[in-house]
Amino acid sequence: MQLNVCSSQQHSLPLPEEESSNNMASKILLSLALFAAACSSIALASDPSPLQDFCVADKENPVKVNGFVCKDPMHVNANDFFASGLQTPGDIKKDVGSAVTTVNVDNLPGLNTLGISMVRIDFVPQGINPPHTHPRATEILTLLEGTLLVGFVSSNQDGNRLFSKVLYKGDVFVFPEGMVHFQHNVGYENAVAIAALSSQNAGVITIANTVFGSKPDIPIDILAKAFRTHAHIIAAIQAKF
Repeated sequence: MQLNVCSSQQHSLPLPEEESSNNMASKILLSLALFAAACSSIALASDPSPLQDFCVADKENPVKVNGFVCKDPMHVNANDFFASGLQTPGDIKKDVGSAVTTVNVDNLPGLNTLGISMVRIDFVPQGINPPHTHPRATEILTLLEGTLLVGFVSSNQDGNRLFSKVLYKGDVFVFPEGMVHFQHNVGYENAVAIAALSSQNAGVITIANTVFGSKPDIPIDILAKAFRTHAHIIAAIQAKF
């Protein structure tokens, strides 16, 4: 996260009139150097690095924080850093033709505070991982088997440009944080991908489910205007979610 306070604020440096020009110049240079150092520190601000070797999630602790409270390190063992199951294909959802198997802090407590997680994605032919976004993470995907069409759409500010590529075995593609993205198995065989995400709990917002499946429903007239279509079409789509 960058805070552009340095470029948006102007600071005057009042100096006594009786000081010599050399002293004035020295004080100005010193003040500018200190201010530049402070601005550099602010501009590089981000989530702090862990202050201990690990912070295994204590899910039984009633205290709520941004993440999980640390388990007593003396009660930590190797199983806290271990998970299995990614060798097994997930249960394919028939409506989209894909399955996502997630390894994050919810099932691997040792990920707490480490800023990383991963998923396995299985696809049947023509299966999709529908357009979605991860609000807290960048994703980097490696295709292990099959052929995938992947892509993401940039923000309104960038003109909603589509960046898309067909991936083959061993190819890698990255989806920037917060961008709406998708995958589609365009091959004739099943496809398998592994993706890493830059958060212990990246979150996922599937666009169709969010817009048409909210509880309670978003008013139909709002969606009809947003999608530039008729209300009965929106109602029919909402009925599917």
